[in-house]
Amino acid sequence: MSILLFPGQGSQYEGMGKDLYETMPTSRTWFDQADELLGFSLSKIMFEGSCEELLQTSVTQPAVFLNSIIRYYLNKDSISMDAVAGHSLGELTALVANNTLSFENGLKLVSLRASAMQQACNDTAGTMAAILGLDDVIIENLCRTVEGVVVAANYNCPGQLVISGEIPAVEKAVVLAKEQGAKRALVLPVNGAFHSPLMSSAKEKLAEAISEIKFENPTKPIYQNVSSIPELNPNVIQSNLIEQMTNPVKWTQSMQNMKSDGYSEYTEFGAKVLSGFVRRLDRTLVVNQF
Repeated sequence: MSILLFPGQGSQYEGMGKDLYETMPTSRTWFDQADELLGFSLSKIMFEGSCEELLQTSVTQPAVFLNSIIRYYLNKDSISMDAVAGHSLGELTALVANNTLSFENGLKLVSLRASAMQQACNDTAGTMAAILGLDDVIIENLCRTVEGVVVAANYNCPGQLVISGEIPAVEKAVVLAKEQGAKRALVLPVNGAFHSPLMSSAKEKLAEAISEIKFENPTKPIYQNVSSIPELNPNVIQSNLIEQMTNPVKWTQSMQNMKSDGYSEYTEFGAKVLSGFVRRLDRTLVVNQF
């Protein structure tokens, strides 16, 4: 069985999507539509913007969404899809791919989510750090010993976990992780504590927006970050999207469940981030990338 994967923030790169716009005329409709819906030229920033411009959460998230969903649209007739999954922001892209959300509503939610998260970052200083080479349980216990807010945020793959929270707490956790024998432990160049309690204000704004948008019955199940299991119920999907804002992305657990459920082929759209995680889980699995 085949599952489609959609990356999240952190998979952006300079010039993203420019190859599509220049070589695939049919892609221009979606780029132009996105610029009109957002009220600014996202495509221009994607094609010509600097790394610094693309790092702004309010730009990064719609840019990653647009790059991924257009690549999916251009290739969907030549690939099979039995389920979908997305990492953090990518969960919304996946919901457009499986027809739970329209392109317009998906982009609307991505843009609002990004703006709300940017505002939360501006209101409360926070950061994230990657810990490599320690068991998840060790890192979880380590976070509990640190004064302040620091929690497990992204279970990316076996041996790689990202923590998130208040800057002093995250920095202290990095020191402790190194003392515990982590292969690497470093603070990431991000401007906020995503998937932590510091995103509570963004969670409230997203919940309000989701309540005003219709979610259709998906054509294929989605493995959601919060539960790590496949979902088909639109009400559950909405609730999980909201909870994701302040809870960890259980990508490792999701991949383990996908494999156990019989998925042997994984196709990623827009980056090579998630396909790399799949390979770290099991190199015998088939991985494709568009």
